Amino acid sequence: MQIKLTPIQRQHISRISLFLFVAAIIVVLFPKENKFKYHFEVGKPWTYELITASFDFPIYKNDQQVSKERDEILKDFTPYYKLDTTANNIQINKMIADFQKNQGSQPAIQNYIKSKFKEIYAVGIISIEEYNKLLKDNRKYISCILPNRVTHTMPIEGVYTPRTAYEEILKNAPTALKSNNLNLYLVENLRFDSTTSALSKSEMLKNLSLTSGMVQVGERIIDRGEIVTHTSYQVLNSLKIESEKRNTAIQKSSVVVVGEVVMILGLMTLLFLYINLFRPRIYDSKSNLILILSLILLMVGLTSLAIRINAFSYYMVPFALLPIIIRVFFDSRTALFAHIITMLMISFMVDNSFQFILLQITIGMAAVSSLKDMSQRSQLAQTALYIFLSYVLMFLAFQCISEGDVQRINWQFIVYFAVSSVFLLMAYVIIYLYEKIFGLLSSVTLVELTNINSDLMMEFSERAPGTFQHSLQVSNLATEAAKKINANSLLVRTGALYHDIGKMKHPEYFIENQLGGKNPLTDIDFEEASKIVINHVTDGVEIAKKNHLPEQIINFIGTHHGFCKTKYFYNSYINANPDKKPDDAIFTYPGPLPNNKETAILMMADAVEARSRSLGVYTDQTIREMVESMIDGQIAEGQFKDAPITFQDVETVKAVFIEKIKSFYHSRIVYPELKK
Repeated sequence: MQIKLTPIQRQHISRISLFLFVAAIIVVLFPKENKFKYHFEVGKPWTYELITASFDFPIYKNDQQVSKERDEILKDFTPYYKLDTTANNIQINKMIADFQKNQGSQPAIQNYIKSKFKEIYAVGIISIEEYNKLLKDNRKYISCILPNRVTHTMPIEGVYTPRTAYEEILKNAPTALKSNNLNLYLVENLRFDSTTSALSKSEMLKNLSLTSGMVQVGERIIDRGEIVTHTSYQVLNSLKIESEKRNTAIQKSSVVVVGEVVMILGLMTLLFLYINLFRPRIYDSKSNLILILSLILLMVGLTSLAIRINAFSYYMVPFALLPIIIRVFFDSRTALFAHIITMLMISFMVDNSFQFILLQITIGMAAVSSLKDMSQRSQLAQTALYIFLSYVLMFLAFQCISEGDVQRINWQFIVYFAVSSVFLLMAYVIIYLYEKIFGLLSSVTLVELTNINSDLMMEFSERAPGTFQHSLQVSNLATEAAKKINANSLLVRTGALYHDIGKMKHPEYFIENQLGGKNPLTDIDFEEASKIVINHVTDGVEIAKKNHLPEQIINFIGTHHGFCKTKYFYNSYINANPDKKPDDAIFTYPGPLPNNKETAILMMADAVEARSRSLGVYTDQTIREMVESMIDGQIAEGQFKDAPITFQDVETVKAVFIEKIKSFYHSRIVYPELKK
């Protein structure tokens, strides 16, 4: 028996499957090893149950203890230097040759040179940098390695530097020798042997023990309410180290995996219910859901990667990207809800979950608050700054409470927060990519499209100035109405500016561009005239696509007349041909009907603004009657049956239009003329 599903049921199944698929990926991304589930600090009470050792483990010394013992062992370390014995003969022969060339043969001086050079080079000449380094490290002896690998120890004071060797030669040198530049023949022949020195250090450090005792299985460690002392901290830290070592080799137990699956499914279910119940527009669009879920996967994936490779802190992950991007495309509540759900899941992957959740909820709130009315790209940079400040202030406050000592604060976290905030500037690129991939429209792009100095708008104002002014007035009307009924005012403002750009193709056929001249449509039969007027919709769509306007804006162009008739030509045709039935299709716009609040508002604003120009008298009564009749007529024709707009919304829109049109056409006082 084949089960037949309704379109709504198929939609629900596809959405549920999408959420389950994402939940499965998140389970896979969770670290495979168990994390140590306890968080502890010196001076703080132990808030968990009684802990006893479940296995034998050593007590590891802390870094300070290990460093102190290491320094004590290496106190007697002597670095190794290789002595080059070939330098002696080379430099002696070179100097004697130069001396004979300049001053002739003098056996006494030559013998002195050979004697002193042999004496100095036998001890060794070391560079001044190496000598100062030895003094800085408090080394008193060095080990000298001869070419035959025989080693002997010698005091630092007995080693020559180029300067002390020079002074030693000149001490009792003949007068004729002192005029020579001896520095040319004094080179370092005692060089540091890093390999032998490193081996010697390693051998000495073999006796360094990293532990200071053992904890036996079943031994009591700490109980609830006890203060964590330095000693108990050392034991707990040792337990953590050994537990993590064991967990790297042992996969998670099935109970842990089941718990993770239930937790992730529970949180994803809450997100699913929120979107289904409170954001039907997002729920109905699969691309919108994929956008949100892909951002969640991105955050979880980056965190998992940071934990696994352990090369950088997970606090460097730009978590605020998620609420920023969702806020740009949707709304603040959805952004914050999705952010909190994601951070709750990630908190099970990181250590010190409480601190992590506190910081992430704070920066999520900062992100959505700073982007309440995003109208410029520079606001993203400002948001990154606000998030960094929120990170730092909340982290320092939390550390002051938990540590109780400013000197114990780990200031390296400030660097992590700075890196994360810089990464937030990637939102520019990601927003652009999501716009192109998912066909979405950000408020930043809408602001750019409302620039009346753009090439398309300038051309519009020059070719069809009357229609351009009409579009500006419609934009003002529609924007105010959208604000009153919580529609997207920026979207409807942009759509209104472009809704009549099709009239650019033949502006002379539209009365607002004729400047009181003859209307060329009066010389054409009614059917042809109707076709010309109707074509401004299809022409507008064509121009919009040619200029790469977003689909959401093109939607305003196609729907702003819905399936209305060109009543002037339709009624004129009937009056001229009372016995002939007109072809309704010729006099009817191609549609489609308005399909959201914004397009419905534009249809009303367009009709009301155009009709207001033909009023003979502008009074409260005439304006009110005009607005009521135009919009009620559209409702009677079923123009709004596809738009999610209520009767209450319509009444609110009417009231806004009435007040705005009254302000457009308010009367002015007549200025008196001067009497002659």
